[in-house]
Amino acid sequence: MALPKTKAEFIPAMLLLRTERLPEGPNWLYELKLDGYRALAIKSGGKVQLRSRNDKDFNARYPGLVEALGSMPDGAVLDGVALDEKGRPSFNALQNSSATAQLCYYVFDVLMLAGRNVMPEPLFERRELLRYQVLPRLSDSIREGSAIRCQLARAASKY
Repeated sequence: MALPKTKAEFIPAMLLLRTERLPEGPNWLYELKLDGYRALAIKSGGKVQLRSRNDKDFNARYPGLVEALGSMPDGAVLDGVALDEKGRPSFNALQNSSATAQLCYYVFDVLMLAGRNVMPEPLFERRELLRYQVLPRLSDSIREGSAIRCQLARAASKY
């Protein structure tokens, strides 16, 4: 059954929840936390919007990223983090960037694709959509955020 179509628009960010124990199992991925500016990339009606997690407009601040995201599929919403040109979390570079600054946008999730909400799909399937249907269309400054698939208890016991 095909998912119903809807307009690509701002989706409130899913934030970290405090917990006493991390979830484990084969259906979980762990991502490195990147300390840049969290931003949603939204393309609707051929127009790209780059929005902060608080729904503030980032288009004027980061026009290079908006341009680099121009060939993303219409009806898509991507969740990612803006970092400096070397992929580092430099708040100074991000806060004081000029229109010509070279920045990177690391995408770690696809929330909508072709006007369809894909959030109910497992994360590993959404990352496949990102890898094969979104990233090949985009420039080198748009990159896939890292994910780690492991059993934390086993990984932690090695240290």
